[in-house]
Amino acid sequence: RISHLYSYSSGIPFVLLVTSVGDIDIELWSKEAPKACRNFVQLCMEEYYDGTIFHRVVKDFIVQGGDPTGTGTGGESIYGSPFKDEFHSRLRFVRRGLVAMANAGPHDNGSQFFFTMNQTPELQNKHTIFGKVTGVTLYNILKLQEVDVDVNERPLFPHKIIRTEILFNPFDDIIPRVIKKVKKEEDKKIKSKSKATKNFSLLSFGEEAEEDEEQTFKASKKFSGKSKSSHDLTDDPNLSSVPVVENSDIEKTSSKRKAPDDMASIGDLVTEDVRKKLKKDDSSSSSQREVHEQPALDDDTKKSKSEEIKKEVKKLQKEIKDSKKELLRLKPRSHNP
Repeated sequence: RISHLYSYSSGIPFVLLVTSVGDIDIELWSKEAPKACRNFVQLCMEEYYDGTIFHRVVKDFIVQGGDPTGTGTGGESIYGSPFKDEFHSRLRFVRRGLVAMANAGPHDNGSQFFFTMNQTPELQNKHTIFGKVTGVTLYNILKLQEVDVDVNERPLFPHKIIRTEILFNPFDDIIPRVIKKVKKEEDKKIKSKSKATKNFSLLSFGEEAEEDEEQTFKASKKFSGKSKSSHDLTDDPNLSSVPVVENSDIEKTSSKRKAPDDMASIGDLVTEDVRKKLKKDDSSSSSQREVHEQPALDDDTKKSKSEEIKKEVKKLQKEIKDSKKELLRLKPRSHNP
């Protein structure tokens, strides 16, 4: 553009702000306000303003930006602390498009700045003027105030600075700091790592969830590659630890089974199972006596009861015998070499 060519040819300090409303050309008055101009130029070179919003809009008065936090309370100068005001008798708040430092009081300048939307004589000798918006880009700063704001003069949908360019730098001795860029990259790495982390503190049952997560991890590690049952994954005392061996199940699956390693232990389990059945029958009858009195049994009833017991004993004996046969059949036979 013509303004850019003029800045190069005449040696006038110029900075370009690429914003969401268009380009904004700023001519800097580096002789009248050297500290403010150096601060602004170096922050632009360090990409300090990239992505920042215009957080305060007062229509027909000012539009303020330059705070990386976007709150209006952040930002710092290149000097490590606030720098002093620079007032000049020829620089006055008599027009729109002036660029000045925002502050919270005397000699409290950091990184925030503002554009004037009109004459603002009440700001004279309170804020350092260090530049002006030039050419047709003056109309773009007027677009910055065409937004809805809340009671705190904060825009609901704020415009922002996309990036900055130094068209002519009056300070050839500036060495941009790399601390800011390194810090931003470190913050990005931390964020990317934290995405894969479960935050149990956000849950109302955080400690319990964390314990369940740990138990699940241990169980999956212990039984990886193996089939899992309720006995493996839980510690429920109500679950029986003794396997139930039924003849029908043995007959159906005997062709698919492999011979067990410890035949004696399986036999013990079958015997223990029979004992438990007998014990269960005995305990169930005793519990009935505790609930109510049993009527006296006559001879016929006693006889039939005795026969039932004999049948039950024979049945159990047959089960034991069949189980032993099955175990002997499954036992691997030794072959002579």
